[in-house]
Amino acid sequence: MTGVVIVGAGEAGATTAGALRDEGFDGQIVLIGEEPMAPYERPPLSKEYLRGESDHQFVRPKEWYADNDVDARFGVRAERVNAADRVVELGGGERVPFDQVVVATGSRNRRFPIPGLDLPGVLDLRFAPDSDAIREAAKTGSKAVLVGMGFIGAEVAASLRQLGLDVTVVELAACPLERVLGPELGRSIEALHRDHGVEMFFHDGAERFEGHGRFETLVTKEGRRIEGDFAVIGVGVEPVTDAAEAGGVPTDNGIPVDGSLRTSIEGVWAIGDVARHDHPVFGPIRVEHFDNAVKMGEHVAKGILGSDEIFDDAHWFWSDQYDAEIQMSGFVTEWDQTVIRGSIEERSFIAFLLKEGQLLSAFSMNRKLDVRRSMPLIRARAHPDPASLSDPAVDLRTLLPKD
Repeated sequence: MTGVVIVGAGEAGATTAGALRDEGFDGQIVLIGEEPMAPYERPPLSKEYLRGESDHQFVRPKEWYADNDVDARFGVRAERVNAADRVVELGGGERVPFDQVVVATGSRNRRFPIPGLDLPGVLDLRFAPDSDAIREAAKTGSKAVLVGMGFIGAEVAASLRQLGLDVTVVELAACPLERVLGPELGRSIEALHRDHGVEMFFHDGAERFEGHGRFETLVTKEGRRIEGDFAVIGVGVEPVTDAAEAGGVPTDNGIPVDGSLRTSIEGVWAIGDVARHDHPVFGPIRVEHFDNAVKMGEHVAKGILGSDEIFDDAHWFWSDQYDAEIQMSGFVTEWDQTVIRGSIEERSFIAFLLKEGQLLSAFSMNRKLDVRRSMPLIRARAHPDPASLSDPAVDLRTLLPKD
């Protein structure tokens, strides 16, 4: 093997390059990324970076790529991952040959055809310049209007409140994160934000944005008129599969890969937000979290170097909002039992989500140790006793099935 090309220079792609060198790979590595700056961590963009409390946190120091003989092509767009000819075709016409290619193109924000969406002052958050724009708007504005209350929307709402702005949120669901957490747990997020002064309207969405030259008013589907100095829209993301599709790589809600992160085409891998991987516990899933991108990058590097290990990470996610440490493990789209340990009202709890007795996910507020201890149970497909799950005196590690 002589050459690995990585398409996408976010957390997953940059981690792959770093892990390959850390594992002793001395062949050619080409890292292609559309953003002009070196790969950085995205989670701070809605939290401490947005609030001006930190600078960029780079995946590797900016000079690392040259120092480690990684051909970093930042500010370059990959148009096609040409699987038949074994080349990646770049926007300027160059064709970069590969022996192995890792597609790590991530996801992009959904943009619906809402009138006024292109008005100045209607913002979204995905990249560092987006966070810069929101921070600048917050310096001169006093009221923000947010559309969408998923994890990113909730984090932006918390950060803007911490900066002293009035915040109004419009959300189509019945509560924040209802699709991910269900109504009971979603309302714990709602209560947290209401206690910090966020105004929220549920079962409502954006009809149009109005303003004379820039945003002034959000008109909702229910007829509300909500004025603000700027708006931030966050209504989910979709996988970026354009270059893969153009080059003949199969796609289906992302790029399907097997348990080891290989596609159906020899030498073509996919990781991070764009990968729909066959998980041994959850089945085919696509995970859009920072921790998953890092671990997949490390895993695919070992796979390229000959490992056949299955990627069976139980998945973990965190979301700091105000003084609440929110964490989640596992993956679940439907469940038939929720077991609570601790107190939702006191914001010190962990909720275990089970289906047919099997633990699939855990969600916590200010009980992060329990989340960590739930992950081996999820990976082991455990069917723990609900009474033991709910009892704070029971160490979760004792519930791991015996071999």
